[in-house]
Formats: sequence, C-alpha cells, structure tokens
Amino acid sequence: MLGGGHGDPAWLEMELDKLAGCALPFCVGFITWSMARQPHLLDMALAAKPSAIWLSFGDPAPFAEKARDAGCEVICQVQDVAGARDAVAKGASIVLAQGTEAGGHGAARGLFALLPAVVDAVGDSAVVLASGGVADGRGLAAAMMLGAQGVVLGTRFYASEEAAGHPAAKQRIVDATGDDTRRSIILDISRRNVWPEPFTGRCLVNDHVKRWAGREVQLMQAMAEKGPRYESAREAGDFDTAAVIAGEGAAMVKSVLPAGVILRDMVEQADTLLAGGQGSFPQGKGAP
Repeated sequence: MLGGGHGDPAWLEMELDKLAGCALPFCVGFITWSMARQPHLLDMALAAKPSAIWLSFGDPAPFAEKARDAGCEVICQVQDVAGARDAVAKGASIVLAQGTEAGGHGAARGLFALLPAVVDAVGDSAVVLASGGVADGRGLAAAMMLGAQGVVLGTRFYASEEAAGHPAAKQRIVDATGDDTRRSIILDISRRNVWPEPFTGRCLVNDHVKRWAGREVQLMQAMAEKGPRYESAREAGDFDTAAVIAGEGAAMVKSVLPAGVILRDMVEQADTLLAGGQGSFPQGKGAP
C-alpha cells in the first residue's frame, strides 16, 4: 500500500519508481478531494500497474471508472452507511468502514456499531473491511464477528520496525493509552491545510494540542508565526509540538516489533479467539 496523500507529484513518482517490476500486488491510495485538484496523479499511479486504487474522503465517481477500466480493484474508505452505498454504486468492490477511533482523519461514527450496519447495507455486493481501534487479534476477531472480511491497521503498523516514522514517535505510541488521543482540527491548522467538514484528525495529545485546544481561531490567526515553527518541529522530531498521528488502538501497542511478527501474532490470537479459546490470552496493555 502506497499512500499518495495530498498529492506531491515528484514524491509520488519517486515512490512509484521503487515499485517498478514489483512481483507482489500493491495498491496506491489518495485523499480523493485533494487528488481532484490534480487528477493527473491517478494516471501516474495507473501507469505503475497497481492491483488496486484506494480512494478516501471524497467523491469516487470521477476516478473509480478509470481505475476499473485499468484492471484495478477500487477500495473506498467510508465513515457512514450512506457513504458505503454511494461507494458501491460508483464502482467500489472493497469498502473500508472506518470508525472514529482511527488515527488521522475520520468522522464521528464508532466502529462497533458502524461496521455491522455497513455489512448489512453493502456486504452482498462488496468486500467489507474494518479500521479504527484495531491493533491486536481481539480487534481482528471482533471485526470478523461483526461481518468484516478483514481489517486495516494504521497505528499498530506505525509502531513497527519497518515503518519510516521517527523512533521517538513510535515510542510515544507505545507509551500512550487510548485516552491520550484527541480528534480536532489543530493538526490541519498547524499544517496550513484545513480539511472540509465533517473530517477531523486524531493525534496523540501533546503540548501543542493542549495549548491550542479551544483556541483554534487564534491559532489560525497566528499561523504566519506558528506555521514555520511547526514545520521546524516536524523536521526536528520535536513531538511536544509536531503531531504523532495515531488512534485509540495505541492502547494495545506494547512494543515496536517487526511487521511480520505483528501480523503473525494478531492472526494466531484471532484464530484462537474465534475457535473459543479466549481464556488463553492475557488482557490489557501491560501483558507481555
């Protein structure tokens, strides 16, 4: 999965070049409302022959048909049932139900009630995946019991050895609880890229968030001064100011591990739970 983000053409070209000749299936994802400003980015991605195109936070209609015509699966991330129905009607073959527990941008619905509603609405015509607060085998098993055919991990894989994040950011995820995250627009104001309603960004609470919570208008007015300081903090790994984008699943992250170990342990735990062996696993973040 290559996240195209807001769409930097030079960066996207560099990353796509790394995937040239890749024998494994891969996906390229975009923030849909942002890509709509640079639709040629989709052409760049399709030229790399991905197996899937992932569209989040916006109308998939202008892009889904072109992706399907290129032989790609279309994955749409949604935050409500209406969005799920709309995504399938416009060509999505895979729908990701994202709960508000997720790190980064999202909306207000909790996954536990949203997921089965999405399954009931579109599960007969699309694969349904789940994200938001899933970080171990318990979350995978619960998602499958609620009708999902798989899960997508953000926070848990951020705290992996292979992830390109700063080591200090990974350690903050390990040290955090679910209560240490907050959904707000402070991240977007600080990066001078305010998102449309209803989306906000969930990050770990730090000094910067505490300072500006409830004072978002003042922060926006001060960005001529604060913006460069925030950029410098990001570059320096100063996470008292810069955001660590993580969700409530941080509560289940106890250490930074290889991605393969995370995946193996999660699947083994879920298999045991689904087979009725829930008593075999310790509960809580302090477990070994």
